[in-house]
Amino acid sequence: MDRSPQRIRVPRQAGGVAQPLGQADIDQAVASATTPDIKLITALAAVHAARPKMIRTMQLDDVDLGNGRITVAGHVRPLDDLTRQAVLDWLDHRRTRWPNTANPHLLITQKKAVELGPAGKLWTTRATRNLSAPLERLRVDRQLEEALIHGPDPLHLSLVFGIDEKTAIRYADSARALLEQAAETRPLS
Repeated sequence: MDRSPQRIRVPRQAGGVAQPLGQADIDQAVASATTPDIKLITALAAVHAARPKMIRTMQLDDVDLGNGRITVAGHVRPLDDLTRQAVLDWLDHRRTRWPNTANPHLLITQKKAVELGPAGKLWTTRATRNLSAPLERLRVDRQLEEALIHGPDPLHLSLVFGIDEKTAIRYADSARALLEQAAETRPLS
């Protein structure tokens, strides 16, 4: 008889309902984006729901300005005007600051300009670290916003952001709960 300890699988607890950011939190994040790199990083998180690691590892080839597309974590998306301008501003800064770099990553630092690797974790998150809306929270808010605007459809969220089905269902459930809550509190006319 085997007396080795057995693992008991405990189902993952369902998280609470994700809440949208308040306008003051968004305004604070936008106000903190004062340099070309931070503006681009913030746009990628807030518009394209990119995780900090995705942002750090993006390559120059992931931006297709001519066709108005951007690839985030292997998922091709339309390039909006805000992100397009942030990319153009960053590329101009990058070209001026490090004209001879061979680093293929979109975002680089002084140290990485002479190497080929991506920027570090702390560098990517530094501008929003102490805000009420750090990069991860901006990303969550963007996916929740999509579910609230286009309806709580997990398939739509998976297609738009390239997220897995469990994550898409979680955002759809949060959006559904928020929409039901709003309908219950709306005064009858």
